[in-house]
Amino acid sequence: MGRPKVGLALGSGGARGFAHLGVLKVLREHDIPVDVIAGSSMGALVGSFFAAGQRIEDMYKLAFTFKRKYYLDFTVPKMGFVQGRRIKEYIRLFTFGKNIEDFKIPMSIVATDLYAGEKKIFTSGPASSAVRASIAIPGIFVPEKIDDRLYIDGGVIDRVPVSVVKGMGADFVIAIDCAHFDADPNINSIYDVITQSIDIMQDELVTAIGVSKDADIMIRPDVSNYSSRAFTNLQEIVGAGERAAEDKIIEIKEKLAAWKESTTE
Repeated sequence: MGRPKVGLALGSGGARGFAHLGVLKVLREHDIPVDVIAGSSMGALVGSFFAAGQRIEDMYKLAFTFKRKYYLDFTVPKMGFVQGRRIKEYIRLFTFGKNIEDFKIPMSIVATDLYAGEKKIFTSGPASSAVRASIAIPGIFVPEKIDDRLYIDGGVIDRVPVSVVKGMGADFVIAIDCAHFDADPNINSIYDVITQSIDIMQDELVTAIGVSKDADIMIRPDVSNYSSRAFTNLQEIVGAGERAAEDKIIEIKEKLAAWKESTTE
């Protein structure tokens, strides 16, 4: 190939995860190759659209017209408030009804096996089911059932799946983390309680395992002023992703060039 195999690790973050779009746009504009992708939660959703072959321009249009009502198909609470059929159909539509193994870019979708408490990495099968599993915020979404197993949000067990993309053979990993915990006094509903609790847990987990040290480049869009729950200010969130990526472009190019030099010496 004459260059490293470049992998993206797209992390969770709820609405803040739309910042991944801005990063993808800037990487494309600077001709940074993307050979493999791993995604957790919102990173799985955005990454699957891109890997399936959606154009960045069309993804921007989707993002800027996205409303929370698109996935709020409420059900009688038993294992979750939101049934998730509506968002699953949305995912199926915008991944062209593809199986993961048929994506243009190889992708791994991370979910959490609720029975075993283990990470599940989907690399084949219907993309809509795997992504629906990966975004299933526990207590909010009904878990996704696949082959008699129940799956919930991939961010619960692996917020930024650097190790997963390395396992796909990536030589050079660009990680994007949009799920920063910030003190938030606007806790007004059970939805807020659950998502804020998960943000706290994930932040501690990422700090403990030192994800930043494992990635060659870590991009952290400044989205702390935006709600991970409201799906508002999406243009600003995407713009934050663009700015964060632009700030790292020189470093990315320098490290890619250094990798090439080290392999030709």
